[in-house]
Amino acid sequence: MKKSLNAWTVDGSADFEETFAALSRAGFDGIELNVDSPGGAHALTMQTTDADFAAIRALSEKYGLPVVSISTSLSGGMSGHPERWEDYRRLLRKQIEAAKALGAGGILTVPGGMDGTLTLDGARKISIDFYKSMRSEFEACGIFIGLENVWNGFFLSPYDMKSMIEEIGSPAVGAYLDVGNMLAFSAPEYWVEVLAGHIGCVHIKDYKCADGINSGGTWEDITHGSGNWAAVIPALKTAGFDGYLTGEVGKSDPAMPWDVYYKKVADEIGSVIRYAQA
Repeated sequence: MKKSLNAWTVDGSADFEETFAALSRAGFDGIELNVDSPGGAHALTMQTTDADFAAIRALSEKYGLPVVSISTSLSGGMSGHPERWEDYRRLLRKQIEAAKALGAGGILTVPGGMDGTLTLDGARKISIDFYKSMRSEFEACGIFIGLENVWNGFFLSPYDMKSMIEEIGSPAVGAYLDVGNMLAFSAPEYWVEVLAGHIGCVHIKDYKCADGINSGGTWEDITHGSGNWAAVIPALKTAGFDGYLTGEVGKSDPAMPWDVYYKKVADEIGSVIRYAQA
């Protein structure tokens, strides 16, 4: 397994070159970039051009830091408004375009979308139909399409996630598993066991439960929360996952220099990866 970091974790004022240079110095093996609204110093957007992608890929090669996946802040899932489905389709196509141009293996996408216009059952049906409608595009592009479990009330167990992936029925579609997002109410190692064979990308973060599951809690630095990494990492290995663990975390100490923070996160992920050798 290898260490990666989502670009949202990086100092917002750092441009692409500063970002790649800093994460390379810190010891990361890869980076996840994001399709965001315009204005970010190291963000992709719906307007990013072929020339932009070429310049970013050159920086990736210069600093020996592969772009491993493409996430986005522009979607929290489907909704009951058909016009938004086409916006989401364009977003997925842009993420795929970015992944192909930058050499990334996967993209992150969020199903669900109970926004008052849909019930849980309605959101599931619309999401499945939507992803099915893009199966031929997904399978032709050669990019892994990862469905992520987020705090939107949609994937409440690994069985929800597995059944949806299997109903979509495409070898290109699987789980982008965030092994911190279920810590408040479940154990990630159990999700890994259920989703074995479907996991293509992994986000890593940590959450400290106040008094066991469903007791509230706080986001914490990796290895400082309730995550049982001695169980999670071997479970991922057993499930056949041997890719990048991408940190999606935030700097809680404003006084800590950014370079120090990046090295800290890289070391924390590195300490977790050591369980893969056990």
